[in-house]
Amino acid sequence: MGAIQFDVLPGRSFPLGATVYPDGVNFSIFSKNCEAIELLLFDRADDPQPAAVIHLDRKQNKTFYYWHVFVSGIGAGQIYAYRVHGPFAPERGHRFDGNKVLLDPYAKAVVGWEHYSREAAIRPGDNCAQALRGVVVDPNAYDWEDDRPPCIPHTDSVIYEMHVGGFTLNPNSGVTAAKRGTYAGLIEKIPYLKQLGVTAVELLPVHQFDEQDVQPGLKNYWGYSTIAFFAPHTGYSSRRDPLGAVDEFRDMVKALHQAGIEVILDVVFNHTAEGNQDGPTLSFKGLENSAYYILEPDEIHYSNYSGCGNTLKANHEIVGRMILESLLYWVADMHVDGFRFDLASVLSRSRSGQPLEDPPILWTIESHPILAGTKIIAEAWDAAGLYQVGSFIGDRFAEWNGPFRDDSRRFVKGENHTVATLANRILGSPDIYPQPDREPSRSINFVTCHDGFTLNDLVSYNEKHNEANLEDSRDGSNDNHSWNCGVEGPTTDSAIEALRLKQIKNFLTILFFSQGIPMLLMGDEIRRSQKGNNNAYCQDNELSWFDWSGLKSQAGLLRFVQKLIHFTRSLEILRQERLLEVTYASQRPHIVWHGVELGQPDWGENSHCLAFTLRHPEHEEYLYIMLNAYWDALTFELPPLGKGERWYRIIDTALPAPKDFSEPSVAPQVRRKRYPMEARSAAVLMVQSNR
Repeated sequence: MGAIQFDVLPGRSFPLGATVYPDGVNFSIFSKNCEAIELLLFDRADDPQPAAVIHLDRKQNKTFYYWHVFVSGIGAGQIYAYRVHGPFAPERGHRFDGNKVLLDPYAKAVVGWEHYSREAAIRPGDNCAQALRGVVVDPNAYDWEDDRPPCIPHTDSVIYEMHVGGFTLNPNSGVTAAKRGTYAGLIEKIPYLKQLGVTAVELLPVHQFDEQDVQPGLKNYWGYSTIAFFAPHTGYSSRRDPLGAVDEFRDMVKALHQAGIEVILDVVFNHTAEGNQDGPTLSFKGLENSAYYILEPDEIHYSNYSGCGNTLKANHEIVGRMILESLLYWVADMHVDGFRFDLASVLSRSRSGQPLEDPPILWTIESHPILAGTKIIAEAWDAAGLYQVGSFIGDRFAEWNGPFRDDSRRFVKGENHTVATLANRILGSPDIYPQPDREPSRSINFVTCHDGFTLNDLVSYNEKHNEANLEDSRDGSNDNHSWNCGVEGPTTDSAIEALRLKQIKNFLTILFFSQGIPMLLMGDEIRRSQKGNNNAYCQDNELSWFDWSGLKSQAGLLRFVQKLIHFTRSLEILRQERLLEVTYASQRPHIVWHGVELGQPDWGENSHCLAFTLRHPEHEEYLYIMLNAYWDALTFELPPLGKGERWYRIIDTALPAPKDFSEPSVAPQVRRKRYPMEARSAAVLMVQSNR
């Protein structure tokens, strides 16, 4: 029995998972149709066999569908797993296999990665020596030092979508070698984030995921392959002790909060790492397959609304409770500030996969008091064609605005039929969100994200180049609205390089002068490139990592982004809780559209330019933004001003750094009645009086 000394009591059915008490640990797990359960206790994470096996008795250790036991004499740090016995009858939805060691769905830390084998969990036979195990965690055994959430208003927010590992893995990151690619490494780079001006980091999945869920020879890098919804990913911890990942994650959250930066988690409640009927048995599949997954009518095959092999049955009462309790745990015990729900439309599907008008789990998330102060963001579509941008449920969910991405790309590229749609995106997309009381800040505006081209590659490639993914470039989107500016990929042509840089600044200007929450992809501020790969989910290498040499080589662009963020976040006109009025005469915050002539916007199909004034009379803010996506120079008529007022140039993307952005206090005055603009450029003027 090894070093473990314990006594066994019946225990109780709640809470689910492993709960620490002064005299021991209560274990509880759900399984409706199994016949027997064994709790396995291990001395060490890499032990091939358990030190003790506790057989749960149906009479003493089962209440309704919950199996439970109290083990005295153990506590936080105890390593455990389960074997669950029952019928293997796929035609009835059952896939019990007592040979497989299973992870507790409520495990708050996961170990066993040194010897883990996904293949061993697929093939027949005992996989104990190569199985994952949970760790008992005491959420109260951590000093938060009066940590408080920053509670940054939506209207003040700037989101930075980033990868915990990729942010500091590059040897040129300057991070301590042992901390590269970890939560601790991110802490070392908080001053950079603060200087950049972002208010929230949106972390690609940090729930424990299976790095082996990928083509042989590659590694799952993004992390959209969850296996434990309560545990921080061990691979992002610089510590090797069983509880190291939990405490290091909390250290990171606490440090970010001290810097005034919120933490938003990208959560994947639409599928798991267990895949389809040919995938591994790691946890849910071996506990109660038909409860956790949406199955096809034959009950053998898995419905695949996620595009990843299976679909969680989110509106099953057991699964819905697990999702909710996961969110509550990350907010109450891990202090995170919000969630971005990957393929959130999956959560609106019924037990059989049909779209629901009032999905219970989403309404529960929307209305729960513990989650009331968090930011909740939906990727309002799924991989099976359900598209709910503009119609996602509730009053609180913000949405990734996919049309903003596509329409801004089409305009800057120079496509026809783009001016009117771009105007709607700048205004907060009232055509998509027609509800009169909807806040513009519920639109998450972005030009790029992890899924697709980086901003540099958007202006450098016409086609995706995903050969490194070993799928013959069949993966990744073919619809990118990208333009390489004349040469595919890297070039030494200075004219093309200047045009690419200008296009990047054009995109950023549109993004940050639009109503809504702007989201910036990690590294776009220094032209991070993936060499044309628009689906780098399996590229855990320098192709995906942040290249810190860009701070020097792209210093001019970095300065532009920093100044742009700080300037736009200082403007009251860009922090409105209601849509701007489209009018000349209002004493309230408003917008007016123009073309090259005042008050004459060209909405025609062949138009490639747009100008608009933004005015907040109460705060004496008056700006004029000009966007020229045409391939020739244009001149724009400037609005007349009152006595003592002058136009000053804040931004002109055609100018080299540092002239491309001027602080208002030193901005040059514009003395002409018309402003000349280069082809494919953007400019921002600001009124100042008596300067």
